[in-house]
Amino acid sequence: MKKHYRNENNCLNCGTTLEGKFCHNCGQENLEIKESFGHMMNHAISDYFHFDHQFFHTLRPLLFKPGYLTNEYMAGRRVQYLHPVKMYIFISVVYFLLLFQSGNALFKVNDNSATRAHTQKVIDSLKKEISNDKSMTAVEKIAVQKKIDLYTGEAEKYAKNADTKSFDIGGDSTVKQYDDYQRKLPPARRDGFWERTIDRKLLAYHQKYRERAGEVFSEQLQHNMPKIMFVLLPLFALILGVTFRKSKKYYVEHLIYAFHFHCFMFLFFGIILIVNMLIPKNSDLGQWLMLIGVLYTLWYFYKSLRVVYHRNRLRTITKLTGVTLSYLICYTVCFVLLILITAVTIA
Repeated sequence: MKKHYRNENNCLNCGTTLEGKFCHNCGQENLEIKESFGHMMNHAISDYFHFDHQFFHTLRPLLFKPGYLTNEYMAGRRVQYLHPVKMYIFISVVYFLLLFQSGNALFKVNDNSATRAHTQKVIDSLKKEISNDKSMTAVEKIAVQKKIDLYTGEAEKYAKNADTKSFDIGGDSTVKQYDDYQRKLPPARRDGFWERTIDRKLLAYHQKYRERAGEVFSEQLQHNMPKIMFVLLPLFALILGVTFRKSKKYYVEHLIYAFHFHCFMFLFFGIILIVNMLIPKNSDLGQWLMLIGVLYTLWYFYKSLRVVYHRNRLRTITKLTGVTLSYLICYTVCFVLLILITAVTIA
């Protein structure tokens, strides 16, 4: 459909005198203000397919040509590819949505008090079964008693691993009871500020959610996980800058590589998640796919470092090892901080 351009040569957005169909100052197209529904939809669809074209043009090198997009971007050849930041936001949103929907949690939170309560309920139920069921044979009673012994052992294990403090942070304890207990203790034995803050928060949390406390905490932690990446990405770029300081690249160049590499990881493992959703849950194919994914990611990381930073094989492997270990340390620290922040701020 033909576009209708204005005859006037002034930009309606910024007032600049035009020398073509687009403003060289702000980039706005010099279209007629009043346009038909057909022209409006055509303009919207054209913008959409422009993004669509860029995305699919970017997809192949992102997955199969490590480091290529970073070099293209730094060489100034950018118009045919998605901007790395825009691409990262889009792909990461899709990836984390897939991750949450697939049921593959990044982590699991064990609610020890709920587990102990469940174990005790099973023991009580089995004991009641032995005492009430008069038709039970001696062999059946022995089998049930073995189950009771097994669950009793589990209960004792949980008790040993429970909080060593005399005040129980689980169960039906309240914040008021905790505060009263702390006031009775000598000042030297009272909890510190951070421990007291976290314990009070956990007690209020347990009172509100009861048996669902662990599940709700895990869900909240998962939804906070994407936020941590906005801290890890700049840290990853900083690690690259320190590791490849002799490459004479600016920090922003390392950051562009960081965006491209994380886009690859989210897109690649997002595809694996989709495949895992389609195959039977009891199949071993999912584990094989994950193993292949990890191996391919390691190769991709190695190859992209060689392409972008131009080091020989041995130097690339040693620097890859250093970057990976440093990144894992940063990830662990950020993850622990995320758990603490989630514990303190959760509603």
